[in-house]
Amino acid sequence: MDQQTLPAVPRGFRLAGVHCGVKRNPAKEDLTLIVTDAPVTAAGVYTQNRVFGAPVGWDRARTPSTAIRAVVINSGVANACTGERGDRDAAEMARLAGETAGADAQAVLVMSTGVIGEHLPMDKIAAGIALAAERLGDDATALRGAARGMMTTDSIPKLAGKRLTIDGREVRVCGLAKGAAMIGPNMATMLSVLLTDAAIGPATAQALLRDCVDASFNCISVEGHMSTSDTVLLLASGDSPAETEVPSPLREALAEAAIDLARQIVADGEGTDHLITIDVSGCATRADAHRIAKTVAESALVKTAIAGADPNWGRIVSAAGYAGVDFDPRGIGLTLNAVPLYRDGERVAFDAAVVSTSLKENRDTHIELTFTEGDAGVRFWTTDLTAEYVRLNADYHT
Repeated sequence: MDQQTLPAVPRGFRLAGVHCGVKRNPAKEDLTLIVTDAPVTAAGVYTQNRVFGAPVGWDRARTPSTAIRAVVINSGVANACTGERGDRDAAEMARLAGETAGADAQAVLVMSTGVIGEHLPMDKIAAGIALAAERLGDDATALRGAARGMMTTDSIPKLAGKRLTIDGREVRVCGLAKGAAMIGPNMATMLSVLLTDAAIGPATAQALLRDCVDASFNCISVEGHMSTSDTVLLLASGDSPAETEVPSPLREALAEAAIDLARQIVADGEGTDHLITIDVSGCATRADAHRIAKTVAESALVKTAIAGADPNWGRIVSAAGYAGVDFDPRGIGLTLNAVPLYRDGERVAFDAAVVSTSLKENRDTHIELTFTEGDAGVRFWTTDLTAEYVRLNADYHT
């Protein structure tokens, strides 16, 4: 994404990303600071992992809110499984970031991502927050830097957003995210911040964010591993945070930004060769469709078949069958890259070489599963599973 296509920063927010030494490579930003011009509405959705990082506990206790003044994010160290010191370090990050906005620690949200079990180098974090405060801005350079400061194993910064007009006023939506592996959210490691200059009250923002997450970050998986750090925040800087219905265009813009970011996370999966879109339809409930899609997405045999360009329909159909959803097995239909492979309980005649070639020649792969139980469906994104993915994650810490 070049600077000409970067989303506009919503009014009322300033951002910066800097290198402070948490990461060894001085060319890589490792701290992001977002400061608001005035108190803003904030909502949060967090990992459901019972083992969670200190920042998750800090933020969970402070959202939803109408008094947030800053968000501080570090990458390289997750501040998870770090005991009481981890809690103190999260609070200290909040205090230091709050000082840059003229606020106390209670008005700051904290996010950390990286290696689990290591303590934060707080002297470096403190210096980084001070440096970031000097570089705050609302232009494309500041936005890109902030997105880079969140990255760990990501190969690219992840940004999304749009401008829209509501009641004659321009409203901006902008989202930042990080994530490339340990992606199996159940709101995973992934972080995201959605910003808007619209007016949204705290209870409404919390419900809206949950809806956005359910259609985006809860519909992705790389390897199904739920992180200790997953956090998605929504900050709204509008002047009148009344508890009123969110206009449909704004609701849709936030959902689109979240989906765009979620898809970017999967597309950046470490060492992967294919971005797989799974469409499940015809189920009795959305929950059933989601469970089937997630089961197929996290099947190692399905993922390795796609990696090997093998149109192995049996792996896909059988994964749907053990998802724990009641359905008529003779009602399943399966299409892979627009080629029907299975229908009415049996294989459809197809040219395996043609389908295999389509898998080899295209990074995007499309699996469509249809059922006859109802009219509910879901779209889910995942990746293949390659030898390079295994190598990267085997060597991650050692």
